[in-house]
Amino acid sequence: MLKKLLIVAGVLGVAAVVVRKVRTANEERALWHEATTAPDLR
Repeated sequence: MLKKLLIVAGVLGVAAVVVRKVRTANEERALWHEATTAPDLR
């Protein structure tokens, strides 16, 4: 039983790290897009 709980905790930990990295990458991409897009001067 304890072994299964440790495996589940490990999988959840890895999933949390992956989600954090994906979110960070998306935020970074959005910042670069905003910084490199020409301003709309209409």
